[in-house]
Amino acid sequence: MQAVRDGGRAGGAGVSAREIARFDALASRWWDPDGPMKPLHRMNPLRIGWIDQRIAPASRVLDVGCGAGLAAEALARRGHDVLGIDAAGAAVAAARAHAEGSGLTLAYRDAVAGDLLAEGARFPVISALEVIEHVPDPVAFLAELAGLLEPGGTLFLSTLNRTPRSFLVAKLGAEYVMRWLPVGTHDWRRFITPGEMGTLLRGAGLRVADITGLVFDPLAMRWKAGRDTGVNYLLEATG
Repeated sequence: MQAVRDGGRAGGAGVSAREIARFDALASRWWDPDGPMKPLHRMNPLRIGWIDQRIAPASRVLDVGCGAGLAAEALARRGHDVLGIDAAGAAVAAARAHAEGSGLTLAYRDAVAGDLLAEGARFPVISALEVIEHVPDPVAFLAELAGLLEPGGTLFLSTLNRTPRSFLVAKLGAEYVMRWLPVGTHDWRRFITPGEMGTLLRGAGLRVADITGLVFDPLAMRWKAGRDTGVNYLLEATG
């Protein structure tokens, strides 16, 4: 099915009214590769390639916190059946508009994870990329994601590590020096270390199956995977 309109409601562990307003304000420029989402545009091929290598062809994927659809659309272009959800209605509208007429197996809902959980929905693959550092209650958020996973399903999370280097690079550097992100995009105190994430996932009944660092190479102007998780990292968790 192509991108369609579908209603949802606000609420749940993954929603902050301030964050919704922040990302709605960026909706019109989300797909501009040189706009405020430039780092995600540069990072997206690496994230999606890493995920695609670890899931079956034509998997059914739920992309939580999809924004205007950078990851959701990229996964659909790799042949997966994708539902993207987000509480930021303007961003979801931008996602639908960008996918219009694409013929991709891709749909969007203005919704949060708790909405789908209440409906009894389950998915074999869930992604939540650059989301958990923005939610008010990471413990409850992961519990909702775990509840949406089919038995034996796979969850992918990408986020930022809470280290002195991430404060310098991802907060001060990206927001104040390079101006790659709008000032106030991140609260360094909400970053989660890989060790903390492992503990949170175990509490939700999941375990870390694989992890990689996402490292920006300023000479090549591209992101690459590696062992360095000091700033950005991406992980696979299973039930």
